Amino acid sequence: MKFYTTKQPNNKKLLLLGGGELGKEVVIEASRLGFETVVVDSYANPPASFVANSSVVVDMKDRQKLVEVVKKLKPDFVIPEIEALSLEALEELQNDGYNIVPNARAIKLTMNRKNIRQFACEELGLKASAYKFVKSLQELKTACGDIGFPCVIKPVMSSSGHGQTIAKSLDDIENSWNIAKEARGDSSLLIVEEFIRFDYEITLLTVRSRHGTVFCEPIGHTQKDGDYIFSHQPAVMSDKAKKACKKIATDITDGLGGYGVFGVELFIKGDEVYFSEVSPRPHDTGMVTMITQSASQFALHVRAIVGLGVEFVTYGAGASGAIKADNSSQNPFIELGDEVFGKHSFARVFGKPYSKPGRRMGVVLCFDKDSSETALKQAQKLVENR
Repeated sequence: MKFYTTKQPNNKKLLLLGGGELGKEVVIEASRLGFETVVVDSYANPPASFVANSSVVVDMKDRQKLVEVVKKLKPDFVIPEIEALSLEALEELQNDGYNIVPNARAIKLTMNRKNIRQFACEELGLKASAYKFVKSLQELKTACGDIGFPCVIKPVMSSSGHGQTIAKSLDDIENSWNIAKEARGDSSLLIVEEFIRFDYEITLLTVRSRHGTVFCEPIGHTQKDGDYIFSHQPAVMSDKAKKACKKIATDITDGLGGYGVFGVELFIKGDEVYFSEVSPRPHDTGMVTMITQSASQFALHVRAIVGLGVEFVTYGAGASGAIKADNSSQNPFIELGDEVFGKHSFARVFGKPYSKPGRRMGVVLCFDKDSSETALKQAQKLVENR
């Protein structure tokens, strides 16, 4: 491949739809290869805009406006980094010859829990928890009774765990209904899922490229209200379970198609593996790869998209811990002690223009050559004591 000077006519242009912390790292990796980068988001000054060559503010749910912006900028690759955007715009752009990463169909399937669950279970035959879809409070009560308690209730479209609850009895259902309905995204339809009493859950970062499919070491993670708090890599698991994880990840990503990183979320119970969800982009739990691998998930995403090799070296074990805001502010800051920037740890500050309670503002990363458990304990300590 020939590499050209940034912003020259023959250089590759990568346009990101969404400029959050994950997009910021994608932009950095693309910039290291000299590619031109453009960030499009619905608000001014998202984190990725400060490291991109240019940025644009547009209502990404407006089909016409989003199509107009992309066609004006004429990128080689359109890389969705968030879910709050017009699917119709992506389909139109792809039909007009634009390279949507990984493809418009994959994004449409994975953005909607109904679509991806039916695709994974009913078309591909993947093992997952029992589920039902409901439109009314009465349907929800009936579905919870059929599936049994506890059960998980979610909107069919939301991100970062918004609107997700666990109902432990009939007394919880109305509250779960209200929380799901108030979540950002599409809550016109809810999904009720059987609560799998799993031993642990993982993300298996699956990299599809023209050279084939490779996997990062499995990433264990801790969530609260459906949102990631800590992750560690590698997750300790049996060879049998790991093999089953790779089989499910291969099946689902091959079914979706396209190139790039996919974050495949799985529940593990003994040696049994259950499919949970999949994201057709780098995953928040995968930020740990910035300290454990020679090529992070973000570097692998860029390489896979443009057709470069995706081999890498795993340095050892590591962990990440999310740094979350305590309050709302238009001039936010986070305070980190010197101990965060040690021999085997460092932080990434996202630079978000405003904060609200619980918003992820940065991440602590810790390394240990042999033990992800040791790295995780250190990450927990640094986050809790900052």
